Amino acid sequence: MKRASTSVTRVFVYGTLLSGEPNHHLLRGARLVGPARTRPCFTLYDYGPFPALASKGQHTVAGEVYEVDAPMLAALDRLEGHPRFYQRSPITLDGGARVEAYLFPKARLAGCPTIESGCWRLHLQERESW
Repeated sequence: MKRASTSVTRVFVYGTLLSGEPNHHLLRGARLVGPARTRPCFTLYDYGPFPALASKGQHTVAGEVYEVDAPMLAALDRLEGHPRFYQRSPITLDGGARVEAYLFPKARLAGCPTIESGCWRLHLQERESW
């Protein structure tokens, strides 16, 4: 008898996949590992209705880590347009954990405002008060 695969992937989410955000339903059934922050080597950009995370920056970015199975990871890849739009890549979080995250090519972010706080939710609150 063949065993079903139980492999899981830890994914760092920082925008519309966060709990309470519009695309969080795609993580229904995933195990929340907990809140997390990146190391201070990223930049978070406002790309309109969603954020874009780019490497080679100087900010920490706030988010959540989930354990997802292969079908859920495939659904996330479809949502994020991996590998043509976002590119799923391994990153190291503050504290040393290795996870997957969806990164945006920095070359396509010219003219987009940076989110200095590194927090999409805080940025949304600030945007509402503009």
